[in-house]
Amino acid sequence: MTMTTIDPSVQAELSRLRDSIDNIDAAVVHMLAERFKCTQQVGHLKAEHKLPPADPSRESEQIARLRRLAENAKLDPAFAEKLLNFIIAEVIRHHETIAKSV
Repeated sequence: MTMTTIDPSVQAELSRLRDSIDNIDAAVVHMLAERFKCTQQVGHLKAEHKLPPADPSRESEQIARLRRLAENAKLDPAFAEKLLNFIIAEVIRHHETIAKSV
């Protein structure tokens, strides 16, 4: 197998971009952690007041809102919707677990 020699300036730019990607990934993880802290509180509030774990109308509003944000940010709205649906499913799972414990 032959090794390709990468120009040092290209390697430096690649490293710089990867460092930025790593920082963004860390920020995304921290933002998701904060989001889930809030949704856990929502889950406890819902459980205390015997509200259902899922709220389809709120979820639909959030999906539409996120799709608009994605379009404005030049991000594929379908991707943004898939991501939010994944997050919503996890939140509902947490809410169901909380409801069972009350």
